[in-house]
Amino acid sequence: MRGAKGFYSGLCGKNHWSVKMAPSRLFIHKDRVARHLVSCLHDCKTRKGGSTYLDDHGQPAPRVLPFPSQVIYNRVGKCGSRTVVILLRLLAEKHQFNLVSSDIHNKTRLTKHEQVDLMKNISSIPQPFLYTRHVHFLNFTRFKIEQPVYINIIRDPINRFLSNYFFRRFGDWRGEQNHLIRTPGMKDDERYLDINVCILENYPECSNPRVFYIIPYFCGQHPQCREPGVWALERAKQNVLENYLLVGILEELEDVLLLLERLLPHYFTGVLNIYKSPDYRKMGNMTGTVRKQTPTLEALQVLYHRMRYEYEFYNFVRDQFHLTKKKIGLKSVSKPPAYSNDFLQQLALRTPEPLDEDEELETDLEDANSWLVHP
Repeated sequence: MRGAKGFYSGLCGKNHWSVKMAPSRLFIHKDRVARHLVSCLHDCKTRKGGSTYLDDHGQPAPRVLPFPSQVIYNRVGKCGSRTVVILLRLLAEKHQFNLVSSDIHNKTRLTKHEQVDLMKNISSIPQPFLYTRHVHFLNFTRFKIEQPVYINIIRDPINRFLSNYFFRRFGDWRGEQNHLIRTPGMKDDERYLDINVCILENYPECSNPRVFYIIPYFCGQHPQCREPGVWALERAKQNVLENYLLVGILEELEDVLLLLERLLPHYFTGVLNIYKSPDYRKMGNMTGTVRKQTPTLEALQVLYHRMRYEYEFYNFVRDQFHLTKKKIGLKSVSKPPAYSNDFLQQLALRTPEPLDEDEELETDLEDANSWLVHP
């Protein structure tokens, strides 16, 4: 099977995307459009003759869809997804594609029947569409359903973990009370738990499998995808190569947006101009997590070793992302990683084996849709 990335990389020449999208409003019901078209055709009868528009011109040409016209962004929690969703709302209005952002944000793992139902619902969305939800990879081909193109963004695993840890407790700049709505049952002793104590004393939230978080989004719905190990890691890598047009890294977000604009112009043309605009910057700054603290070196050592598979996957994705940039001919200044390779290697050398953990994987509490103003 030819990988999505390799397949599309050869199609992004300057003049490849030559089809034009017919203008339409978002989510117009197809029955209403059909009734309107029929009424217009009957009204076009000439006074003297009995001919109609269809008699004179025949059936209207079918709409030519852009390629690809089915895209899924199975967004990973605390990896810039709210930032991207804001951009997508603006782009959907500009380019007239159907954006469906699910309000289900705490159910990433599905039963077989739930998978089939969701895939059928996604496939029924009028094309072109972009569907986004916090959900682990869905294999449409397994159920003989046409496979959409996937995109995603990840970030340095420790930074993602820290962002989620403090976001659950204290929210972001949108409001100090926001976290009380998200975690109403959290007691004060848990809310104000020192991050170093959580890590060093092996609290469930700071241990495996909860810190094994990014890989399952790409591995898929198989139960073994939630078990930290080589099997899940390799399956996630394979899915990235075969089913994802692009997996970017948050540390190089502007380059991610540039590549999306190049690879999916009918969805992302102009995205970087929007992202850099003063109005968007003002709105985007509200999504930063507050009260974040950096753990001690000792705690970082323990945490890094628990997340060693996550880091192997992150480094693989980063290398693939840089390779795609090189193939496209993208020249840009990239930010250095949050933690240098030398620093992480030192952590690995000085870190003892992690303790055994068997707690259930944390459900994703981030909701990138509920607070947005709908167009």
